[in-house]
Amino acid sequence: MARSVQIHGTGQLLTLSRRLRTAGGPRLQQNMARRIRRAAEPLHRDLRSTIARLPLRSTGRGAGKRGGPSPTQRPFRATLAGAVRISVRSGSAPGARVFIDGALLPPDISAGVLYQLDAGRLRHPVFGNRRRWANQTTAPGWWGRTVNRHTPRMRAEVARVLDDVRRQLE
Repeated sequence: MARSVQIHGTGQLLTLSRRLRTAGGPRLQQNMARRIRRAAEPLHRDLRSTIARLPLRSTGRGAGKRGGPSPTQRPFRATLAGAVRISVRSGSAPGARVFIDGALLPPDISAGVLYQLDAGRLRHPVFGNRRRWANQTTAPGWWGRTVNRHTPRMRAEVARVLDDVRRQLE
């Protein structure tokens, strides 16, 4: 699973970023950053909704097994979806990045959970009890499929933004 989606570092973006600093000023830089962010927002929304709707199946409890209510009232998938962020940079490495911000996850959920979910299998302790483990499954590769659906549109939009800014600089 790709940790984040990034469109940056191309020669065009670097050259344009340098020219923006010298010729365009902060207003043109802010305009470019805002348009690049807008190009990444549909992917951001789609990743959040995909995570929130991700079906997690469990083998369930066997006969005679104990159960009970969750010790937290926090919805798991909504918490993961809330950690998806966009970052736009216009400095030395310009571009947009859609990523999972591990700092926004609670301490009992690591960023590695997303790698497991993308692989199709989540193994976790039952309510934090490290002696009892549960397995849950989902469709593997959901992150990559979502990103691949949006990549051509994002590349075309970023190319259009670069052309517009280049025309303004000339």
